[in-house]
Amino acid sequence: MPEQSKPHVAVLGLGRMGTAIAAAFLDAGYPTSVWNRTAGRADALVARGAILASTAAEAVEAGPLVIAPLLDHDAVRQTLGSIERVLPGRTLVNLANSSPEHAGELAERVAGRGADYLDGAMMALPETVATQDGFFLYSGSERAFTSYRRELEVMAPAHYFGTDPGAAEVHDLALLGTGYAALTGFLHAAALLEPVGTAPAEFAPLAARWLRGMADFLPELAREAGSGSYADGVSTVDLNRAGVDSLIRLSRNSGVAADVHEPLKALLDERAADGHGDDSFSSVFELLKAR
Repeated sequence: MPEQSKPHVAVLGLGRMGTAIAAAFLDAGYPTSVWNRTAGRADALVARGAILASTAAEAVEAGPLVIAPLLDHDAVRQTLGSIERVLPGRTLVNLANSSPEHAGELAERVAGRGADYLDGAMMALPETVATQDGFFLYSGSERAFTSYRRELEVMAPAHYFGTDPGAAEVHDLALLGTGYAALTGFLHAAALLEPVGTAPAEFAPLAARWLRGMADFLPELAREAGSGSYADGVSTVDLNRAGVDSLIRLSRNSGVAADVHEPLKALLDERAADGHGDDSFSSVFELLKAR
């Protein structure tokens, strides 16, 4: 039987992430109501003890904590319209793909209904829910985050970025940008290697090893960018400029698109032209940050 001290949790939306989240709460002993537009998706969860609600409002009425891993902002807005009357006194955790502006809009709307709002970003896959391999980002009501941190940690390790509802979305997009750059770089490398007979699967372990080394270098990169001190870097603008030039030349000679790396070449060229060729690679930060 679920522990009485554990609040009833409502999960709205049973896509792959929503299903994994509801399962995590059930496994942790939380009474859990679920709702989905297609009720059949709940069958496996109901067999494990979830309560299937016929409407989103019915699910929300069951308890104080509402988790909404819906597809996008429009889906959240539509669902919110059907649950607003039962929101007072509850906490809504929005895990849908969104934007800082949309998060602010929803936070204001939910607060107007007498409820707390947390905006969340899921840095996880369904298989990493309820493990240390994923993590979620949150911003919005500090009271809600503090009150329900134990429940949020059921889904994944939780990181809070303050009361601005849009802060989690900004950090989410920053992390996505970091990942997209690495993944696109790998795909470009795979395209370069295909003509010489190296398959992507063969190259992937080497790339992963190299990226782990890059990750270990991030604290030093962060220190230099944070301090604005670039004179003692071990990897200079001119050194990397030569490397990127060679990479682009090889790409063009091989008939592979070089678009991925040309923006970096432009940044390095500008730093060198400004007399900063001996500065650390991290000094390109000065060209990227807001002015």
